[in-house]
Amino acid sequence: MLDSQDESPGFSATTPVTGSNIGDAPVLPELLNQIPTGEEIGSVTAGDAYDTRKCHEAIAARGGAALIPSRKNAKPWKPTSPGAVARNEALRASKYLGRAIWRRWSGYHRRSRVEAKMNCIKWLGQSLMARDFDRQVAELQVRIAVLNGYTALGIPVTVAVG
Repeated sequence: MLDSQDESPGFSATTPVTGSNIGDAPVLPELLNQIPTGEEIGSVTAGDAYDTRKCHEAIAARGGAALIPSRKNAKPWKPTSPGAVARNEALRASKYLGRAIWRRWSGYHRRSRVEAKMNCIKWLGQSLMARDFDRQVAELQVRIAVLNGYTALGIPVTVAVG
């Protein structure tokens, strides 16, 4: 399961669910296509499993910045496309700065917000009750709707005084 969040309020925007026979990285381009074309995508933060040409190309095609750490044994790609050029720049920065500093510098550390939200989904139950895949998807969507409701209740409203 992938989770897409609007960074400021922390709501889950899109959440596709796949079977165990499908990896997460091939689904990323489809996930980005669910976001309306007029909406700007500032950045996409993902783990190193998403360090693939298709993921980088899909992100670059939507004008977003890919905050994806390169794999430990990563080599530069031929700069034949915008996604490859952006990935090579990130790889160069990561090697120059070191992985820990690159994560802070690039904003990759914000990924922990999504991880925390996924942990909250697990708090609503470690396993799914339904056995049918379509019903499992519905069960996860209900859990996400509940979490979005709690998030909406807990966001403070700040008003400037003076």
